Amino acid sequence: MKELLNYILEGITTKKDFELLVTENADNENYISIEIKANPNIIGQIIGKNGQTIKSIRNLLRVRATLEKKGVSVFVTEN
Repeated sequence: MKELLNYILEGITTKKDFELLVTENADNENYISIEIKANPNIIGQIIGKNGQTIKSIRNLLRVRATLEKKGVSVFVTEN
């Protein structure tokens, strides 16, 4: 899951790894919580106009999680 998100974010932001930090927490075996920590300069690119980009990212991850019979949530915070 984390690899898929890193791939998507690299394509969207074209920034180096030091500006993005993706952490994956599996509190439960059936649920994954993912946090994206990014510089304030690129958070706008991740969220997108009217939040459309982050909604699309969440939908893609939700499809992957459904195939693995899990739940997923994605949060974006400042680094």
